[in-house]
Amino acid sequence: MTQWTRETDVIVIGGGLAGYCAALEAAAANANVVLLEKQPQVGGSSVLSGGFFAFAGTDLQKAAGIADSNERLFDDLRKAGAGENDEKLLKVYVEHQLATYEWLKSIGVKFRAVELSSAQSVPRTHPLDPQALIDRLRAMADKAGRITTQLDAPALRLLQDEPGGRVTGVKATINGKPEMIAARRGVVLAAGGFSRNVAMLKQYVPNQAAGVSYGGAGNMGDGIRMACALGAGVRDMGYIKGTFGYHPNARTQEGRDWTKLPVYRGGIAVNRLGRRYVDESKSYKLLGDAVLEQPGAIAYQVFDQTIMDGASDGVPPFDFRSTQRRGLVFEAPTLAELAAKIGVDAKQLEATVARYNEFVAKGVDEDFGRDGLSTHYGKLVKIERAPFYAYPSTSGIIATYCGLTVDADARVLNVFGEPIAGLYAAGELMGGFHGISYMTGSALGKAVIFGRIAGRRAAAA
Repeated sequence: MTQWTRETDVIVIGGGLAGYCAALEAAAANANVVLLEKQPQVGGSSVLSGGFFAFAGTDLQKAAGIADSNERLFDDLRKAGAGENDEKLLKVYVEHQLATYEWLKSIGVKFRAVELSSAQSVPRTHPLDPQALIDRLRAMADKAGRITTQLDAPALRLLQDEPGGRVTGVKATINGKPEMIAARRGVVLAAGGFSRNVAMLKQYVPNQAAGVSYGGAGNMGDGIRMACALGAGVRDMGYIKGTFGYHPNARTQEGRDWTKLPVYRGGIAVNRLGRRYVDESKSYKLLGDAVLEQPGAIAYQVFDQTIMDGASDGVPPFDFRSTQRRGLVFEAPTLAELAAKIGVDAKQLEATVARYNEFVAKGVDEDFGRDGLSTHYGKLVKIERAPFYAYPSTSGIIATYCGLTVDADARVLNVFGEPIAGLYAAGELMGGFHGISYMTGSALGKAVIFGRIAGRRAAAA
């Protein structure tokens, strides 16, 4: 018989976006909640992201003249995952996404102008400040009166009433002391992925070893491992991909603003030989795979002043000017001088850009079939107006986007597809949603949607 040191209704493991959304929904259902955060601060990988949410049919899109729909959103999610994602989970996302957008606005969230991003057939990225969002949710949780946030409180094990039985609590360390916390209604896993766990990455995706391992400092796969100890199934582990556009200096320096994507504004990607090697409009997850196959796993995103002028200040992947001020972007008045700065053969780079510009003029990319800025959307532009720029880029695993098998109610399923009673999951450690790749904005959207569902279900259990 477990000797409990404290009791509550719902335990949420993880203080990122999914965790706080779960805690708030559980509290709204009159449940007392203990939220366990492993780190000394909340936010997890959520605050390291670009703050992008994928919504369709919003007022911001309509004001910009962008026609979007649930059907189009579903199709894009399905295509990004190459049909390997679970349609039931996608349908839940699509059914809840517009109401989720309105809920975020209702709690004071401010979205910036809509952007076009990876795997989107129309612009549907709704950017915001992820730190401001987490701060807002934390303030709401503190005010709710039913949520106790415990920092420096790693969860160690899930506890059951009997082997194969209901999850009844969590073994954790709080204030340096072991605690056995009972959950009268349910436990929600929102502990993030395992982008910091090199051993797990090597186990599932050894081909990604040349990239940068990053993400939330606590993302060691704790939630996945705790659930697997109870027989939970996993999905999509072999599809883990890094994100293209990650600066190589991120190997040695901390910071959240490392990923830049000039290619989605019209730039091209060249390797150390000065040659293009890919259709730059593909998902940045697929671009991440492609750069790992290049010499030194390094590429340079080459662009010109016209593209620099189209940068979006404050939107991390497209805020090229702040990156330039930090000394991370090479600049030169000619392509030959730019080539010298990045260590690429000048004549080859000039020939590559000239050939690309010919394709733009003809409307046909004869080398790689590029026909848009991102996912067939947006008109290609020539790279011809000085000065010219180059952003060194590799692939970085910021998040793993795979994990536990769940159903449409966010219940964790065992290896036989049966629910593990009392256990729910949301956020990055949820498997089955993304499939082989990823549409920008769907991860944060998924965290809110399934976090809220998990919190409600756990509270009602």
